[in-house]
Amino acid sequence: MQYYDANTFLYLNGKFVKASEASTDLYSQSLHYGYAVFEGIKSYHTHNGTRIFKAREHYERLKRSAELMHIPFPYEVDDLIRQTYKLLEKNNFKDAYIRPLVYCGPHMTLSPGAEVSILICAWEWGAYLGCSLQKACISSYQRPNPKSTHIEAKASGHYINSILATTEAKANGFDEAILLDMNGHVAEASGANIFIEKNGKLYTPALGHILPGITRTTVIRLCKTLDIECIEKQITVEELKAADSAFFCGTAAEIAGIASVDETVFPSLWTETIGATIQRTYKALVLEKQNYEVII
Repeated sequence: MQYYDANTFLYLNGKFVKASEASTDLYSQSLHYGYAVFEGIKSYHTHNGTRIFKAREHYERLKRSAELMHIPFPYEVDDLIRQTYKLLEKNNFKDAYIRPLVYCGPHMTLSPGAEVSILICAWEWGAYLGCSLQKACISSYQRPNPKSTHIEAKASGHYINSILATTEAKANGFDEAILLDMNGHVAEASGANIFIEKNGKLYTPALGHILPGITRTTVIRLCKTLDIECIEKQITVEELKAADSAFFCGTAAEIAGIASVDETVFPSLWTETIGATIQRTYKALVLEKQNYEVII
């Protein structure tokens, strides 16, 4: 996929520049060590114009990730939101995926750097996992031990783990991988959180070994609005495979139903599941068909 052409703009350190003309230092600490933080944000074409969903929450998390990783963050959230809307306007993007990245300058030691840059780029991109129900597998790769890093930070280097898991899953004929934590409990997918449905209730892995997704939080709040019981707990593989249905959620993935895990096919018809209800409600929320934002 080509993410930009000769006329695509990106935002780099306070200026809008052509993506084809931008450059970075090859001695960047981020390039060599994956020492950077980023966000994935989506904009939607709504009846009120182009709208970035949960922009403030994403930029606040970007700031928090930088703080956790000891990366300077000399930026104002309100200004970053304004510049992101300008970027979409300059590129004439409406339904877009937005990628802010805070990365470090030339620095070859393993100590925190003092020089940082910020990049915001965007491209038109559909749902990351597509529109079909997903064939998932339990990955042989685990989520990182929480004592080895700040797993609640959206740090670039963490996603090597996700690339390995996804590569393995696709090589074995699956669409997506589900990673377990160090104790063998269900954690999350390579780039999304997971929910399971059992006997009319939703369950999702508790915090501690997962990235606390913004879409995950949105789903939990939607459950309260829709009077659906949602429980955060440790989930075993056996409980996952005994579920009536399951789905992934994330900014890029949105709400994606899961058809099966390994050889286990979920018994419920997707269109009749709680996940399908959440999927429809989430779509209404991001497109502002109803004013759910007031509630959640």
